[in-house]
Amino acid sequence: MNCKLRLFALLFLVCSVVPFHARQSRDSIQLSLVTCAPGNEIYALFGHTAIRYQNFTQGVDLVFNYGMFSFSAPHFVYRFVKGETDYQLGISPYSYFEAEYAMRGSSVWQQTLNLTYDEKVRLLGLLEENYRPENRTYRYNYFYDNCTTRARDQIEKCIRGKVVYSAGSPRKTFRSIVHEFTAGSPWDEMGIDFCLGAEADRPIDNRRQMFAPFYMKAFASSAYILGEDGTQRPLVLREEKIVDVEPETELPFPLSPMMAASLFLALNVLVGWWQWKRRRIFWGWDILLYLSQGVAGCVVAFLFFVSVHPTVGSNWLLWLFNPLPLLYLPVMVYRDMKRKKDLYHWINAVYLTIFIALFLLLPQKFNLTVLPLALGLLVNAVSHVLVYKNR
Repeated sequence: MNCKLRLFALLFLVCSVVPFHARQSRDSIQLSLVTCAPGNEIYALFGHTAIRYQNFTQGVDLVFNYGMFSFSAPHFVYRFVKGETDYQLGISPYSYFEAEYAMRGSSVWQQTLNLTYDEKVRLLGLLEENYRPENRTYRYNYFYDNCTTRARDQIEKCIRGKVVYSAGSPRKTFRSIVHEFTAGSPWDEMGIDFCLGAEADRPIDNRRQMFAPFYMKAFASSAYILGEDGTQRPLVLREEKIVDVEPETELPFPLSPMMAASLFLALNVLVGWWQWKRRRIFWGWDILLYLSQGVAGCVVAFLFFVSVHPTVGSNWLLWLFNPLPLLYLPVMVYRDMKRKKDLYHWINAVYLTIFIALFLLLPQKFNLTVLPLALGLLVNAVSHVLVYKNR
């Protein structure tokens, strides 16, 4: 009888331990949302997002990265400006990924996802499907389809139910979020502002705000999964800083955009005064001034009419920077050299006055450097008109 009891107890112990080890083996998979701190390069100013896959039983530790691109791709600059940049999903060992960001001075945060075993397997399958040669390349769109939104979308697809996020701030816009990350890079901020149009100043919902990696990280922290059976569980199981380094600091360029724009205005005042005093036009300055304005106008016009980048097709800066000065420049210089009056400058003076008067009323938030630049062009146009009158 005692032997039978002992045998029964042994069988019961084995039956209870084996399922435990089976569950432990099944749960050895971990998937995490990884967020990297910004870098100094313009393409790294906003940080980065990836998905980390760990299988502790098999000793696998990989990073799925939707942000892979190559500067050496054919016609990269032209395609980038036109909005036809192709990115790829890449896979790398976590050790390489960690070393890269540690070396560039970017800390990394990991949010372990609170997924069931089946959801983990499904997410891994989605990532593997995306990595197939015919699927891994995608048309990158900074605001609507980037490395962060791609990672978010795959996580949502694997879940039985849906992810519920907090409402977020109703006053956020694409431009305001961009400014949060370009505050320490004023020249980059000015360049981006010159490209973005009025559409970037419209309020966006929480889902649109997730284009920025650290916004995605914040939304994921407070999100929960609403299961098909009505149960709730947090999306993130735990959060930790897995790479902790001091960010690299670069010496800022000594001349800020506002200082440069103010010097431009002062130089136009000086040249205008010289022209009025001498009663003659300094046509060499006109070549430099209107050539620069026309080239800048060609870039803005190309973005406005040709590029498929989001928000650039609503840029009111086209009023100030367009190709017309470049096209008219030969006639302008000819009339300057022949000391003939030019109606262009009368029209330009009125046109610029209207633009400056409406500066704060237009449905677009301009970079403040636009104001001294417009004033400098206005001073130049008025100086031409005064020279004509003095003659």
